[in-house]
Amino acid sequence: MRLDDKVAVVTGAASGIGLATAETLAAAGAHVALADIAEEAGRAAAERIRAAQNVAEFIPLDVTDGASISAFKDKVLAWRPQVDIIANIAGWGRIQPFVENTPEFWRKIVDLNLMGPIAVTRAFLDGMMERKSGKVIIVASDAGRVGSLGETVYAAAKGGAIAFAKSLAREMARFDINVNSICPGPTDTPLFANVPEKHREAFIRATPMRRLGKPQEVADAVLFFASDRSSFITGQVLSVNGGLAIVG
Repeated sequence: MRLDDKVAVVTGAASGIGLATAETLAAAGAHVALADIAEEAGRAAAERIRAAQNVAEFIPLDVTDGASISAFKDKVLAWRPQVDIIANIAGWGRIQPFVENTPEFWRKIVDLNLMGPIAVTRAFLDGMMERKSGKVIIVASDAGRVGSLGETVYAAAKGGAIAFAKSLAREMARFDINVNSICPGPTDTPLFANVPEKHREAFIRATPMRRLGKPQEVADAVLFFASDRSSFITGQVLSVNGGLAIVG
């Protein structure tokens, strides 16, 4: 699957699934704008991609801040005149009983996992509509499909992101813009490394394939949705979870 000379925006690109996605899209020929709040790691990631003779640029982004998104958009379009692919991967969560959550925690979860993808997508949508082409991918979570113990507001935000993608897919179909979601199960990322060991072991036991997912396995799904191989697929949800949640 090739993406030669397509321009892709990847949020959360400094580590984990976002980094694997940026590397995968760049290796497929895309010109990748890596976006993350972690500037040092993001710049290092872009440099590694360029060292592999692929095209990448790091541009700082805080998906929870409107001014940051506006500045990011301007810098991306100054670097390349159009964006063909939006991969919304930035997100965050923490296992904690709902009754122990604070309103500040709720807002952070919702801003990062729901409002961030909405705002980043909106920033680049006009150009896609004008050209009548584009790919929007939202990396949500199986928590948003089936719920998750200790991640109640996170699951709500991810469920909202899935519903956003489905609804946007209906609106954008007449412009030949594909909008799809990917729902990873527990994946071996730096964020997941902070999960208590007993919870990690429980996730592995509950997964029929008896292991965590790999960031590359999610990145491969993003590549599929970003490519022409998915040209007649929109509004769909693909779980990459080793069978943990099998949803009809």
